[in-house]
Amino acid sequence: MIYRPREDSFLLEKFVEEYAKGKKVLDVGCGSGIQIEAAFEGGAESVLGVDIDEESVDFCRKKALNVLKSDLFDDVEGKFELVIFNPPYLPEDDREDEESRKATSGGRRGDEIIVRFLSNVGKHIKKDGKILLVVSSLTTLKKIERVLTEKNLVKKVIASENFFMERLDVWEIGILH
Repeated sequence: MIYRPREDSFLLEKFVEEYAKGKKVLDVGCGSGIQIEAAFEGGAESVLGVDIDEESVDFCRKKALNVLKSDLFDDVEGKFELVIFNPPYLPEDDREDEESRKATSGGRRGDEIIVRFLSNVGKHIKKDGKILLVVSSLTTLKKIERVLTEKNLVKKVIASENFFMERLDVWEIGILH
């Protein structure tokens, strides 16, 4: 199931254009390709998108975007100056069908996929690189904050917007020197 752009996508898109200029960019969980396109519009040197969903990969390839099928960083090589991730961040909801859950649920508490991402992103980001990450107020943050500390990553909130029953934040994350 292709994750179609929604409020979180559009909020992140504004910053991708701003941060991508002249950079080698990785879009993790590229979905429809909106962030890949935003990075190119912002003047990125190169952009690679990855997604675990075959339908999303095929969709982006039909748009002539450089994508590959990968579960987070499993099939990614190299280091990037900007890593973008609009993850599935909602806690599991048994009322949601399994296909839809793949695009929206970050695990039982909503934080598991983000924790996996942050635990492994260091291998794929250059020393002075940045990460742009979308986080929801509905996501449990305790483990996420702990992993940031363990991996010497520092975050700052660069945007927040309230939608319906949640607040969405865009975090800029860098490596603590």
